Amino acid sequence: MDAATLEKKVLNRLAESDCIEDTYAEASALGVSHQEMVGVVKSLWTDEYVTMNASVRNWLVLTAEGEEVSINGSPEARVFEYVKNKGATTMGDMETALGKEVAKLGMGAAMKEKWLKKQSDTFVPGVDAIVDSVAISLRELKLNKLPTTTQEKNLTRRKLAAKQSLTYYKVERGRKFAIQRAKKVGDLNIDSLKDGSWKTAEFKAYNFDALGAPVTGGYIQPLLKVRAEFRRILMGMGFTEMPTNRWVESSFWNFDALFQPQSHPARDAHDTFFIKEPRLALSWPEQYYERVKTMHEEGGAGSLGHRCIFDSEEAAKNLLRTHTTAVSARMLYKLAEQNLKSEGSFKPTKLFSIDRVFRNESMDSTHLCEFHQVEGLVADYDLSLGHLIATIRTFFEKIGITQLRFKPAFNPYTEPSMEVFGYHPDLKRWTEIGNSGMFRPEMLAPMGFPPNVRVIAWGLSLERPTMIKYRISNIRDLFGHKADLRRTRQAPMCLF
Repeated sequence: MDAATLEKKVLNRLAESDCIEDTYAEASALGVSHQEMVGVVKSLWTDEYVTMNASVRNWLVLTAEGEEVSINGSPEARVFEYVKNKGATTMGDMETALGKEVAKLGMGAAMKEKWLKKQSDTFVPGVDAIVDSVAISLRELKLNKLPTTTQEKNLTRRKLAAKQSLTYYKVERGRKFAIQRAKKVGDLNIDSLKDGSWKTAEFKAYNFDALGAPVTGGYIQPLLKVRAEFRRILMGMGFTEMPTNRWVESSFWNFDALFQPQSHPARDAHDTFFIKEPRLALSWPEQYYERVKTMHEEGGAGSLGHRCIFDSEEAAKNLLRTHTTAVSARMLYKLAEQNLKSEGSFKPTKLFSIDRVFRNESMDSTHLCEFHQVEGLVADYDLSLGHLIATIRTFFEKIGITQLRFKPAFNPYTEPSMEVFGYHPDLKRWTEIGNSGMFRPEMLAPMGFPPNVRVIAWGLSLERPTMIKYRISNIRDLFGHKADLRRTRQAPMCLF
């Protein structure tokens, strides 16, 4: 029976007799489930066609064990009958004949009732006959005869019967009762506006407390949440963001401008993604290119250079940038050009970038071929390693990493260079979190900076602090086509 038909029967029943005393009995009479009946009644109650008054009815039903006892008798009665028929019996004989569970339960209850008594190592009847009141109570319960309070406690204690409750309703006519429910209008439409029917129509009430449909899009990826927080922190420290929309770079800006030798292993195809088309860059600042070439081949600024032939075709090769330091090199060159145009009035600056870089690496739970790099630099007069350490400490303290260690390292374009280690409270060990150093004079001199201008810089990946922040063990669960969208939807805000 569908809901519309059931609703019609309920309204007709109320029209005839004013009320329905018991929805459970009414549902049984109509051949529908009580749940369906209550659903229809609640729908009518919502529109004030009926009123509802709830009552609760409790009763006992037999469990599976109780059903078995009502048929075969209680364990104690079965044990007594076995001993009475066989005579003196050992516990082992009873377990073999009746089963260990029945023998164990029955023996204890029979001895308590003094139906059996012990003679040496055997058991014999203690009475001539018994009444199995437990089985009788269960059989009467099946016939809807209510047990006494003592019987009910005994049956439920032994888990032979269980209580069940039912909420049923007394249904009466409501304020707006009618033999047929008028259909309410959900929304205005163009037809009702044209014919004026909206003026007399009854509209459904609006629930202004409803949450509405859940949003299925527009969630911010955890990586971007951490990126936004890093940007806020760096801007708060006075840094300006560099433009990072150039993913394809020439080898000149990615390697040569950083005084990285053209024979360096990082420039091998095993470590770098080179572009097939267009394979070569078309142009670069010619004068600056010549100064970089001279620095590589002959040296300068107190350096011997690399003492190698500088290959222009090698410098022109296009690639997917392997670090955002290529962006830093371009910005520092522009800063130096402005210094030359203003006749030496150098303006100190603080810059940062957060964007994607690419490495031809083997992928695993902590490495991908593309990832995000956070880089910051400060250009000013007479900077030292102390300034670099202080700047790094300030940044990491703002993201909650207060225990830092610095270890000497080698980078082709910084000297001195340091690896940065932070103490991981979850792993309870020191882990590498970044790299840093002071840009070499061989990199800065060709750009045109005054000799006493120094540039300190540091960098770290964006993925590692994000994985620590959101307790993610596999980088592929964070970033890439295997990332779980549910994690994105459920990720909390990022605040350090």
